[in-house]
Amino acid sequence: MSRRLLRHIWIFVFWLFLPASLSGCEPAAAPPGAPPAVRYSVVDGEKLVLTTDLPGRVSAFMTSEVRPQVSGIIRERLFEEGADVEAGQMLYRIDPALFEAAHKSAKANLARAEATENATRLLAERYSKIIKSNAVSMQEHDDAVSGYIQAQASVEAARKELERATINLGYTKVLAPVSGRISRSYVTPGALVTANQPQPLVTIQHMDTVYVDITQSSTELLRLRRSLAQGGDMSPAGADAAKVRLWLEDGTPYTGGRNADGTTAWIEGDLLFADVTIEKGTGVVNIRAKFPNPDNILLPGMYVRAVIEEGIVESAVLVPQRAVLRDANGNPYVYVLDKDEGGVGRDTFKVARRPVVIQRNVGNRWLLSSGLAPGDKVMIEGHLKTRPGAVVSGIALSRITPESTAIMNAGRAHAVPVR
Repeated sequence: MSRRLLRHIWIFVFWLFLPASLSGCEPAAAPPGAPPAVRYSVVDGEKLVLTTDLPGRVSAFMTSEVRPQVSGIIRERLFEEGADVEAGQMLYRIDPALFEAAHKSAKANLARAEATENATRLLAERYSKIIKSNAVSMQEHDDAVSGYIQAQASVEAARKELERATINLGYTKVLAPVSGRISRSYVTPGALVTANQPQPLVTIQHMDTVYVDITQSSTELLRLRRSLAQGGDMSPAGADAAKVRLWLEDGTPYTGGRNADGTTAWIEGDLLFADVTIEKGTGVVNIRAKFPNPDNILLPGMYVRAVIEEGIVESAVLVPQRAVLRDANGNPYVYVLDKDEGGVGRDTFKVARRPVVIQRNVGNRWLLSSGLAPGDKVMIEGHLKTRPGAVVSGIALSRITPESTAIMNAGRAHAVPVR
């Protein structure tokens, strides 16, 4: 038998047995009429503290722009740029020569005025004694008394001039008006400065405590007030409602110190006030909070995100966002699984469509205001396999609990579960 014939025989045998070998690898077909398998999760009522994540900017608790009170030449700079200074610490020395001379001149003028006052006083007293014996005329007596009064006024004017000269001499020592972190110096020794000039010599910012200016839209403000007014499951957050937490611009929490269990503790701020008017151009209301800044992490101008507690929902119903579908009109609904009394197994359910009302997103879930109740079985996966009224085989996932909520979604309202 030739090699060519043998090759054709082997090819024929290969194609003859190939379908049989492939059919042996296929999985056994599902029994006809078996209900499709879907996954569901049981809704749990949760106690949630509703919070809102809002943008904010850090500003110094106290800012002082140091300017000269007198004109002159800067002779010395007596501080280190970027260091902490105390109130009353000398920062600059202005050339005092002219002011020392003016002080000495004012002092001499005061001495001359006091000598004139003493002379006119003695003359007025002498004339007052001899006026009764007609030794001097009434005009001379009146002139003497008037001269004494004028001398007294001259002494007072000279005293005020000396006081002014003393103050100006003191202003040659430029002192720190407040304690805080000092900026770079805007002038150098040898520079000419003028009294009350527009450019500051240096800026001091008190940063042991800082303000955080937060902006909230009027829409969010109205929604919050409406929710509280309508009642329902939401209640005020209590004594801690005025507390604010921060997320820094790099996405890390603003923390410091340790809790009793050893975990890092949040540094909380106090909510001070909210403006009574809404800005016309932006439609936002400004809110101010005060934060301790022990390690000077918060710097003026830094962008942060503030988490403000709004209220508490005692029995919140939340479902994963993938469990919520929408109809042609955009109305949300979910598939719930009701126990199929005629089914052949305890995991056999009948599908029902139920409309829901979404209140807000909470991390990766929806907070529902109506439509579901704790204990309902919500279909999570398998929506394309079934339809309302169909019988399905349910596979339970973990219950929808607070642990499945994302802690933070930047720029969106969220909730933190209360344990």
